[in-house]
Amino acid sequence: MIKIKRKIICLIFTLYYLNASVSYAENSVEVMHWWTSVGAEAKAIGTLKSDLAEKGIGWFDMPIVGGGGGNSSEVLRARVIAGNPPTSAALLGNKITEWANREGALRNLNSVAEKEEWSRLIPRAVQKFSKHNGDWIAAPIDFHSTNWIWINKEALDAAGGKAPETWDELVNVLDKMKENGIVPLGHGGEAWQEMTIFDSIVLGLGDDFYQSAFFDLDPLVLSGPKMLEAFDRMAKLRTYVDDNFSGRDWNIVVAMVAQGKAGMQIMGDWAKGEILNVGKLPDRDFICIRFPGTQGAITFNSGQFVMFNDVAEEQKAVQLEMASSIMSKKVQFGFNVYKGSIPARVDLDSDGFDSCAKKAMEDLAQADASGRLYGSMAHGHASTTEIQGAFYEVVTAHFNGELTSQEAVNELVQSIANLTQ
Repeated sequence: MIKIKRKIICLIFTLYYLNASVSYAENSVEVMHWWTSVGAEAKAIGTLKSDLAEKGIGWFDMPIVGGGGGNSSEVLRARVIAGNPPTSAALLGNKITEWANREGALRNLNSVAEKEEWSRLIPRAVQKFSKHNGDWIAAPIDFHSTNWIWINKEALDAAGGKAPETWDELVNVLDKMKENGIVPLGHGGEAWQEMTIFDSIVLGLGDDFYQSAFFDLDPLVLSGPKMLEAFDRMAKLRTYVDDNFSGRDWNIVVAMVAQGKAGMQIMGDWAKGEILNVGKLPDRDFICIRFPGTQGAITFNSGQFVMFNDVAEEQKAVQLEMASSIMSKKVQFGFNVYKGSIPARVDLDSDGFDSCAKKAMEDLAQADASGRLYGSMAHGHASTTEIQGAFYEVVTAHFNGELTSQEAVNELVQSIANLTQ
């Protein structure tokens, strides 16, 4: 049902944008992205739009509904195949690499990147997706860490007041929240949301396990006892989710936590942007913690903008201006304050950011220095789109009760083997 719904949405957007007739003014850009929530995300993308407006650059918005950019990627593919790409599009992780491998598709950004010293400003783990064969082909606008838990403070206080630091402590808090009559774990039943939780569970079982399972795709690890334990932990978390979770948008879950209808949510820090947007404050109304067992490590994604070559000349003239705006301190600060993320460039200080963002900046510096910065499988920063899709299918089928934990392990091993042989 989820797959059918997604295909229908993509078809509607594709037909609309392939048939739409848009007249571009001189000095304008058409920008495709998936930041469509009317709260924090709209304000965040508005900072880039406003900065370009100050430079005399017009903005044609092309928002595609769908968290994580899955729908956006499908519509983008149809646009490019039809010879009608947008000026720029937001992409994540390996989707950038896949477009870079299409010869001539993406604009080389070296001139602005070298002038502004992007290599010095952007973490190396992020640069892996910003560059292709040594050339800059994307400008990162944010850095999201995904192994967060957002907890309603009143609900936590009622459950004993201690933030969980271990898996057993997490289960204990969830049990107490359940006894207190609220939904312990707010969740939206979409594959990317379930995989976001699974990312944290796998990392919580050890850095080496995460590396071997998600990056190395080691069949012995994928079929081993830790993977079975990971699925067992997913099954345990399912018992704390209400029965109306299927198809629920992530930002609806944020509202549940903010209002105290749900105790907590396991989600990337874009959730915080929505909590802040409704006037809730960290430490007073909610707290942010790393998923138990992942302290000191980060799973991340980074939204980046690529520029397409096959566009009108008047758009080419402003693409580099847009890339420069994306990487400016002004936009990096404004976008991320609203979005809940932190800047992709590491030279901004933490003044003006909330306490959770300040912790995220400290965590990034620590994880980068210690080599514990890991691309998120859920958000396309660990493997190919095909491998990511295989994980999505198995994890969400298991979460929805279609597979036992052992069946999920077996299915995952077979799916990955079919893709890597």
